[in-house]
Amino acid sequence: MTDAVADPVRPIPSQGVGRVLSELERLALLADTTAQLISNNDVDEALHRVVALVLPRLADWAVIDLITDSGDVSRYLVVHADTEGLTVRADLQGPMPPVSDASPMPLSRALRGVASNLAGPQTYEAEPDSGIAVEQRKLFRVTGIKTAVIAPIRGPWEVLGAITLGRSDDGVAFTTHDLALLEDIARRIGLALENARHYQRQRQVAETMQRYLLPQLPRLPGVGMTARYLSAPDASYVGGDWYDAFHLPGGDTALVIGDVVGHDLEAAAGMAQLRNMIRAFTWSQDRPTHGIVDHLNEAMMQITDVRMATVILARLAVDAAGAWQLRWSSAGHPPPLLVGRDGLTRYLTEANGLLLGMPSPRPRSEARVTLPAASTLVFYTDGLIESRRQPLDEGMENLRRHAASLAHRDLDSFADQLLHRARPHDNDDDVALLAIRLPDATGGRVS
Repeated sequence: MTDAVADPVRPIPSQGVGRVLSELERLALLADTTAQLISNNDVDEALHRVVALVLPRLADWAVIDLITDSGDVSRYLVVHADTEGLTVRADLQGPMPPVSDASPMPLSRALRGVASNLAGPQTYEAEPDSGIAVEQRKLFRVTGIKTAVIAPIRGPWEVLGAITLGRSDDGVAFTTHDLALLEDIARRIGLALENARHYQRQRQVAETMQRYLLPQLPRLPGVGMTARYLSAPDASYVGGDWYDAFHLPGGDTALVIGDVVGHDLEAAAGMAQLRNMIRAFTWSQDRPTHGIVDHLNEAMMQITDVRMATVILARLAVDAAGAWQLRWSSAGHPPPLLVGRDGLTRYLTEANGLLLGMPSPRPRSEARVTLPAASTLVFYTDGLIESRRQPLDEGMENLRRHAASLAHRDLDSFADQLLHRARPHDNDDDVALLAIRLPDATGGRVS
């Protein structure tokens, strides 16, 4: 299909446009339409695939008009079938005039959800009664459509648009029998569109919530700090990954990376709860990190709806000798990666306990390490290392190698390239990353 999305469905051969389909063929077409619509949540791809099923089996022209969330009408897709295949007519697509509340013309009636209609060039020969009628007269003239059938696309609660099928030869005219088939197809399109819009709204709400809660990073003299968040490609996988960093009353800096188990808006809401709780506990209680994590685990199971989560809580401080010290405790989270200026790397696997939401059979612990000058500390969530096609160990090794190769980059470039190179191509989860670069031995900041 020219100018369509990649990998469209190959049009099914037909014995000619306008051929009357048997009842079995109609059922097969409806089944194929349903399969294409439920297999993905991408509106554009789904509509292209449906058009590729009905052209040229039912018609040689397909037009889809959609009503946006704001009530505007858009001629979303116009496709022509000929001997060369399917061609998208982008020149006939674009914004449309508003729906007329009183027009008896077929498309206006369909866009109001009143009824399906048969139409032809003669339908629009009279003086146009609306802007939509003007556009329809233009469509029939440019395409040469001789007979058409138009049906509303309805969702569960509202009209979402209309679909028009047209034939530009004088062979077989559409009849009322064809209306029933097109209405069935339009009904399936409506449910798919509503589902896709629901996912998109959910994604926007979850992303807005997450980005609103992701903090401004604190400033530390001589220390570089940067963070990244990438949302999941699928709205249903937008979840509960977060990072945090903030100053503590005693002068230390708290560093947090976490992930609420699960996806969708519920996980994002759970993330907000845990983020605020760990901030409050860490700020108000001068306790070792494992004590704060224990307290968070107890509170989470009693006063939140979060079932399970992973988290690392760390404290970054300078000792009396001027060396940077890191203390941390992990609740089932992937270990931080320490990257030396020389490219030497190691995972900080100490002090790893069970994830939050599970009673721990043994006490949690806290680990401590002196961080080398000019080294880079990387906290991340599992979306950066997990993949359906590779073991977790391979994902961690992949992250380590890329981080080592980027050790000489400035911190922002390091973070950008690490996400680009290390994130698995088949990743369907969101990713949070927090990177800290320490000063060199003289105390000067390393970019």
